Amino acid sequence: MGEISVDRQHLDRLLADSASTYGAPYQRAFADIAEARRGRPVAEILPLLRRAADEALLGFTDADLREQAQAISSGERFVLRVTVA
Repeated sequence: MGEISVDRQHLDRLLADSASTYGAPYQRAFADIAEARRGRPVAEILPLLRRAADEALLGFTDADLREQAQAISSGERFVLRVTVA
């Protein structure tokens, strides 16, 4: 299970919220990548997750993103625990 700490004012970078004016919520990008790339190699998924995290200005570590990519690749459910600061 991954963990990330997000400042309260930046939750819209992480969560898909139709009321948000922010254009790149990570939750939506992750879901799209997971649907399109399930079962594909981690090396193919990892750069897509990195780009999505960078566009959302989220500070995932390489280990965080690798864990997420492995879950997508294997088809396992991934749970992200968010701590709001």
